[in-house]
Amino acid sequence: MTKTIIALLDGSAYGESVCDHAAWVAQAVGGRVELLHVLGRRDTGIAPANLSGALGLGAKSHLLEELAAHDRKRAHLAKERGRAILDAAAAHLSERGVTAAGRLRNGDLLDAVQQVEAEADLIVIGKRGEAADFASEHLGSNLERIVRAARKPVMVASRSFRPVERALIAFDGGESAMKAVRHIAAGQLFQGIPLHLVTVGAGDARRISALATAAAELRAGGQEVTEAVLSGEPETAISAYVTEQSISLLVMGAYGHSRIRNLIIGSTTTAMIRDCHIPVMLFR
Repeated sequence: MTKTIIALLDGSAYGESVCDHAAWVAQAVGGRVELLHVLGRRDTGIAPANLSGALGLGAKSHLLEELAAHDRKRAHLAKERGRAILDAAAAHLSERGVTAAGRLRNGDLLDAVQQVEAEADLIVIGKRGEAADFASEHLGSNLERIVRAARKPVMVASRSFRPVERALIAFDGGESAMKAVRHIAAGQLFQGIPLHLVTVGAGDARRISALATAAAELRAGGQEVTEAVLSGEPETAISAYVTEQSISLLVMGAYGHSRIRNLIIGSTTTAMIRDCHIPVMLFR
């Protein structure tokens, strides 16, 4: 059965990188790419707001008509822009020998993704959205929503694509990390790519034992694996290892705690996506 990769496009500077990462996956697994652009309610709403009270008793009806016409024009332009984004992305992928088809949807992005996710094997999304150049220290507003809700792996594309020469699996012994290990061991995507299986917790015998078990499973799947046990805080230790070992892709479990707890103690997932300037593949 042909693998399907869903690539989420919003017209941001990350669009080309999203396509390139999706193309890399499609070529590695013999799959196809489904391009998805979602028009939000603000883009497609053609009914004008009820401004009669704010405009006062003397307001002319033609003003409301002009507002309605403006909304209709805006919705039309948003659809045309969306089609142009999808057409350009499909042409970009075609040049790389990848089959792609575009879908233009209306409504909420998360709802749209959930409608198509069942037929997908992987979702690719940019690290930041259309305001990327104005908020370089903040992740895209939809990123966490998509990752938390997704049942399939999510690849977060970096600003530009680089060939993946070595990958790091951040291993904490949890269910999500083991899901990542099993996925990689059984799949084609990482064949021929050296893997670094890394955990943080030098004094944790149980975690080190789990690390050895995970490494054995990866080797049984034909993977080349280097094991490493680091000390310190996970975000700092793994970020340093990524730089020292010239890692080009990070794999990890995602959002192990609730949103409320993350607000209090912070999120390792968010920190790693933000601080590592490489693509991140997330498993829930």
